[in-house]
Amino acid sequence: MAQHRVARPSNLPDWLAYLETLHPKSIAMGLERVEAVASRLGIRIACPVVTVAGTNGKGSTCAMLESIYRHAGYHTGLYMSPHLLRFNERVRIGGEEAADSALVAAFDTVETARSGSPDVPLTYFEFTTLAALLLFQQAGLDVLILEVGLGGRLDAVNVIDADVAVVTTIDVDHVEYLGPTREDIAREKAGIMRAGRIAVCGEPDPPRSLIESARSTGATLWRIGREYGYETQALQWRYHGPGGARYGLPQPALRGAYQVGNAATVLAAIDALRERLPVAAGAIRDGLVHVELAGRFQVLPGRPTVVLDVAHNPHAARALADVLGTMGYFAATRAVFGMLADKDIDGVIGALRERVDVWHVASLPGPRGASAAELVRRLRESGVAEPAVRSHDSIAQAFLAARDEAQETDRIAAFGSFLTVAAALDAARTRG
Repeated sequence: MAQHRVARPSNLPDWLAYLETLHPKSIAMGLERVEAVASRLGIRIACPVVTVAGTNGKGSTCAMLESIYRHAGYHTGLYMSPHLLRFNERVRIGGEEAADSALVAAFDTVETARSGSPDVPLTYFEFTTLAALLLFQQAGLDVLILEVGLGGRLDAVNVIDADVAVVTTIDVDHVEYLGPTREDIAREKAGIMRAGRIAVCGEPDPPRSLIESARSTGATLWRIGREYGYETQALQWRYHGPGGARYGLPQPALRGAYQVGNAATVLAAIDALRERLPVAAGAIRDGLVHVELAGRFQVLPGRPTVVLDVAHNPHAARALADVLGTMGYFAATRAVFGMLADKDIDGVIGALRERVDVWHVASLPGPRGASAAELVRRLRESGVAEPAVRSHDSIAQAFLAARDEAQETDRIAAFGSFLTVAAALDAARTRG
């Protein structure tokens, strides 16, 4: 008797729901599964590849690389995660999000390969990464930019050898997977480096383990403040690196003084590929001026001012606090705040406590989401007075309440997680 086969999903939402069922864990570190299916698919990326790891700054760095290379006339591929509103945001070819139909076709191809003999139980991220790589392979790219999802050494994107490995910053996060210290975490991030190729590090004070890993791997390490660097001026900045100096550079369109450091690391990566992918000064200027990245200190139009930032660890929260402090006068700042329970909630509150007048907190969905009651407790323990805290059932409710309460001269800042920013951004489109 023929074995009954369950029909495969036919649309993107159904596929994404199906992928959640393929592996018992949402995160399962290791490359064995993804390497096995990549081999069955025959995935080969012919163009130069830049792989970007780091605790913070990965998304900004990837977005600037894409923008500059596109303005230089190159056909780009960009893989980022997580997404804010649509899964399609994760896969960009030539600056455009992948269509549902393309993703569905790629998922079907990966499922056929995965379901060989024997079946390979891929995680959601592993499966979607393979589908993205399949689309990139078919696209005839000039350059591919891959953002690491978690860590580096055992992340699914590391199945592809990077021509240039970038490590942006190193701080304590995801300790249950990467280890409890900066030395442990740096060693994991250094796993994207390859022998005989250039690795760029934008961390001013990298742990010793990263330097030693580069040496033992045989990678050539360029460090900010040593092999490359930058100087800021009144309205412009100057870069110097192995490819020479570039003067009169515009501030990146992404907000925050720290973005100049990210931009310098981007230019170092471009220097590393200058023989294969030359980039003119005009393309660098245009790329910096026109770069966009949702959810990274994104300021929405209108009043009251709404700031969205995915800051979800103390390092990113401190950067957000610094930028909030440069925005000028606001009568009050009202936070819309939700976090995952396995993050450093106290560290994020401590970094932003002095910048916030009223906290609107809400539970995040899923087993990892911290409850509103837990956030209220942490805020009180940190010294935030009870009258300054409002509890809500959802981020959407928290945002709408903050907006209803705010005066035109106030500011709303939504932060703590990608989930928080996505829900706040969606709610911001609601007019009541």
